[in-house]
Amino acid sequence: MTDLSPAATSETAIWDAAAEGWHRHAPIIRRWLERPTRAMIDMAGIAPGQTVLDVAAGAGDQSLDLAQAVGPTGHVTATDISPGILRFAASAARAAGHANVTTHRADAAALGLPAQTFDAAICRLGLMFLPDPLAGLRDIRRTLKPGARLATMVFAPPDRNPCLAVLMATALKHANLPPQDPFAPGGLTSLGRPGHLADLFAKAGFHTVAATTMDAPFHLARTGDYMAFVRDAAGPIRSILAALPADRQQAAWDDIARQLAAFQGDAGWVGPNTLLLTVGTC
Repeated sequence: MTDLSPAATSETAIWDAAAEGWHRHAPIIRRWLERPTRAMIDMAGIAPGQTVLDVAAGAGDQSLDLAQAVGPTGHVTATDISPGILRFAASAARAAGHANVTTHRADAAALGLPAQTFDAAICRLGLMFLPDPLAGLRDIRRTLKPGARLATMVFAPPDRNPCLAVLMATALKHANLPPQDPFAPGGLTSLGRPGHLADLFAKAGFHTVAATTMDAPFHLARTGDYMAFVRDAAGPIRSILAALPADRQQAAWDDIARQLAAFQGDAGWVGPNTLLLTVGTC
């Protein structure tokens, strides 16, 4: 385990608080992200026998896919800043019978892992939360062997992710906080600006960088199902509202639900969502 900065310690608390909810909704998250996750794993060139790094692994759903891809002769190291959420990742790996998965608590920008150790790496919906994503990319690259690939998944811009835009803007409004730049470091869509993440990959020393967008709509039966998910698992939104008294928090959630009901239709609740997948080679 690496020592954490004060900012990282605060981030740890946010995700520790959301850990159980993230785990509870794992089946929903898996259905939502299954196709883009498999695309990301393919982009990273994951193959049997490899040693793979999973950065900001969360509850470890994609770690199980990696464990399956590398097989019993390979190994997966799942890292996250939250010890609480890593406990769920370790438990999920044991339950699935994957003895080739280990967990390691670390800030993604200071992994504390040996250099040139891994054959490939992925980071699913974690890189955008880093205050300095370039530092994170550089440290991930440090741990990779020459010729290894890193593939990442982040959210595309707010106009391609209207549900996220509603969540953030409404939470800030109810907390009496000013609107935020959607591309400011550390936010949900901070790496969504076209070309920005590919440029960071290049600055971090990766070559043959390529990026693609993929639509991944959130399909659920009702608006309330999505609200249950975000209330449990959306750490950044929960953090914004946490300082408010209970009645004001509820008013914020009710306001969000009213707006997101616009995506309820004959086929259920379908929330538009677009992801940005990026890959680079050491």
